[in-house]
Amino acid sequence: MFSLRSSHYAMATEFELLIYGEREIYLQSVSEAVFQEISRLEAQLSFYNPDSDISDLNRCAADAPVIVEPRLFHLLEKAKALSEATGGAFDLTVAPLMRCWGFVGSSGSMPTAEAIEEACRLVGMQHVHLDAGAYTVAFDTEGVQLDLGAIGKGYAIDCGVELLREYEIEAALLHGGTSTAYALGHPPDAETWTIAIQRPFDTTSGHYLTQFSLRDESLSVSAPHGKWFASKGRRYGHVIDPRTGYPAGTALLAALVTASATESDALSTALLTLGPAGLAQIGSLLPDARALVATSPQSDHPTDPTEEICLSTWPLPEADQRGS
Repeated sequence: MFSLRSSHYAMATEFELLIYGEREIYLQSVSEAVFQEISRLEAQLSFYNPDSDISDLNRCAADAPVIVEPRLFHLLEKAKALSEATGGAFDLTVAPLMRCWGFVGSSGSMPTAEAIEEACRLVGMQHVHLDAGAYTVAFDTEGVQLDLGAIGKGYAIDCGVELLREYEIEAALLHGGTSTAYALGHPPDAETWTIAIQRPFDTTSGHYLTQFSLRDESLSVSAPHGKWFASKGRRYGHVIDPRTGYPAGTALLAALVTASATESDALSTALLTLGPAGLAQIGSLLPDARALVATSPQSDHPTDPTEEICLSTWPLPEADQRGS
């Protein structure tokens, strides 16, 4: 039994694939095929690439319906359904707010209340009209923009795992940075894959918040501390609540385990926005999901490793809990 670990930079993160099989050369070919697919999806879905299908939609869909290829259309249908199911806590049209808050190509800055109000006018999947018969996408307002940053990595991982299955790979772990991972099967020496989650704002190796055991499941983690700025003593993270126009502020981190990386990526973002009160809502959408939200009773920026972090969970097996 051979193992092969390889990595590939795409979607502004480092994807890594650990794969097991009987022939090393075959594993190399499979890994290359997976990373080629991820690169193809980056070229199609990127908000920043002017030649991507998403950029084409953002330029043209307010003027006339734009035809998109079927797989992208179905992804947009899925995203719209998830937006509706979460009451707008997850929403692809958040791009005007991201730009308003200075998080597009930068680390953020404080906007005026008037600018936030104007950006909110352009946010909401009700502005996005999907014609399933013609595979077209249209926006009803000039300035509406799609940004698949909260679902794209998960979708790319699902597509990569689909390839792994087509190539009859039975054991692999594919992850996109600290965002989303999919555990296919199990490693040769264990019944499950084990993935630990680092404590928020703590970069010390081994300071884990919790860990999950995964088998044919995806884990996504959403947190605001990846990109943020401070203003008047308060920290503002890059995860914006599309419903209010302001950065999500009730949770330090949200984690979600589901069968689909596309769903876990999108809904972990929604869960971070909703906070602990959203656990039951997300759980009702995905009855087999496992989830947690981390909060601090003392600070929105708990850099002290001894500071208490509270975990609110959607029922998890006791073996998956490792506390703070």
